[in-house]
Formats: sequence, C-alpha cells, structure tokens
Amino acid sequence: MGVRGISSLFSTSGKRTFSAPSFVRGVAAAVVIGGLAAGCQTSGLSPYSISLSSHGDMYASVEDGDYKLPPINLKRVNKRFLRQMVDYKTEEKPGTLVVDTKQRYVYLVLRNGKALRYGVAIGKAGFAWSGRAYIGWKQEWPKWFPPKEMIARRPDLKPYKDGMDPGLKNPLGARALYIYQDGRDTLYRLHGTNQPSSIGRAASSGCVRFFNQDIIDLYSRVPEKTPIVVL
Repeated sequence: MGVRGISSLFSTSGKRTFSAPSFVRGVAAAVVIGGLAAGCQTSGLSPYSISLSSHGDMYASVEDGDYKLPPINLKRVNKRFLRQMVDYKTEEKPGTLVVDTKQRYVYLVLRNGKALRYGVAIGKAGFAWSGRAYIGWKQEWPKWFPPKEMIARRPDLKPYKDGMDPGLKNPLGARALYIYQDGRDTLYRLHGTNQPSSIGRAASSGCVRFFNQDIIDLYSRVPEKTPIVVL
C-alpha cells in the first residue's frame, strides 16, 4: 500500500535529531541484545549475545536526559506484552523489525530462530499501511504536532497547533522511529507513549506505541536503514 491517503497523526518540525549511541554502527549492531543499565546505555556486548534484565529492572524508573520516566506497574500488564526473548520462525534476515499488527507485537529478528519481542498498542494509523520499508531517521524526545483533522475533533488540542514540546505528556513519548519507503516518509511511526495502560490494546489514535522503556531500548539497538516489515 502506498503512502497516499494515510493521515499523519504524528508530524514533526523540520529539525531532525540523530542521536543514536556511538556504538550503533551498521546492521550488525541492530541485533546486539543486552539489558539496559542505568541511564539507558548498553554495555559492550558482542553481536547476538542475549542478556536481558528482570522485568522489574527493565521497567523501573529511568532518568533519560532532562526527564525521569515513572516505573511501569507490572501488575496491570499482561506478561506476554513485556519485553522478552522468544522462539520466532521467519524468513526475514537477522536485524529486521517485524510489526505484527494483529497480535500487537514488534519483533527484532535474531539468529537461530530467536527474536526479541516487544508488546505494543496499535492505533488507527498503525493499520493504515503495510509492506516493506526501513527506518528513515530517529529522534529522541520528539516534538508533536497534532494534525488539523485531529484538532477539529478535539478543540482542547488547539493550544498545541504549533507543536507540543517534548516531555512526559507528549503522545510520542521518549523516542520515535520514522519509517520510509523509496526515500519517502510513509507517515508510519514506532514511538513511545504517555498512556502505558494502552499497551497490548487497540488504541484510538497513533501508529505503533511502545512502553517508553521499550522504545528507548529498541532505539539503542537499531540504526537508520534497518529494514522493517509491517504485516
């Protein structure tokens, strides 16, 4: 499906912020698997090594730049939507991202039939496009510009017609991955959320929402040009 007719729920300013960690170089780096240490940094693990922290550590409060993310209340989350290593049979190459909109998972494909799986929420825009593409660019703490049609439905968003500054209340959350195809923005996004209770559910708006802790983790693992398949 082409990009025509897709309504962009998530605009950004023209400014692009490329701030992937220095160790992220090439596709091989996309599949370095390790738990996040304090401050959301990964250690020097070899490619394809698997070392995940406990869920309590993964979803604890995180200080990220100027912001402090609250912990996720794991008692309110179905465990299948928590970040975990799983068996995953696919013909996709290691380093590829696969978005399963029906099951509400995103997979980072690894070697030997394994994948790192993230639970997500799929908004209306998340069902508006499918196909093969790649990460065109990445942004930390993106600014959010509600589209005109959304403001028309929700007058309370008028104060943000010129953009909502980054922060804990911003619908895009801590990170955003912008999906491109043939050099064009598909308007498809993988991003954080200010509504963690929506993960694992069908959302009323947005594309593909992650827990902020998870989108920070994924952001650190995948460089630009990482291939993505949306089912």
